[in-house]
Amino acid sequence: METPHIPAIDAELALAEVRARRAEVVDANLVPRWFWPSVGVLMLMFVAAVESGRPWAVATGSVFYAIGLATLIVAVVRHTRVQVRNELIGLRGGLAIAAFAVVLAGIGVGLGLTLEALAVPAPATIACAPVAAGLAFGGPALMAYLRRVMMSRPLAGSR
Repeated sequence: METPHIPAIDAELALAEVRARRAEVVDANLVPRWFWPSVGVLMLMFVAAVESGRPWAVATGSVFYAIGLATLIVAVVRHTRVQVRNELIGLRGGLAIAAFAVVLAGIGVGLGLTLEALAVPAPATIACAPVAAGLAFGGPALMAYLRRVMMSRPLAGSR
């Protein structure tokens, strides 16, 4: 049986279409830019409420945080149409996500403990500010990196 001849231009167009569809899938699964500063603001407000030590502020801040975070998560889940397979993110993507989380947690905990040792008022709230900024600016940068990682993966999920 003879293999059908596909003109080079048709093959190039088909490959371009596959790449465009992959880009759509990748873009549909990245966490949107607005999510990161929103979580940072919610987190900062929650920490300030808890650190105030006032029962009404702790209760109000906790409820507001829970409702706000749940709303953000629902909005992101609705935004995401399909689920990215682990093979698409790969080890580099997973390590980038882990490093992002560890660095932000380290900054917050380290700064908070240092400020507490120096008897600075509201050490947790102050320490949370650079973490919130890290989320606001670093989150979109992380998503851009993950997009590059996912787009650089071979087509058809081959490793």
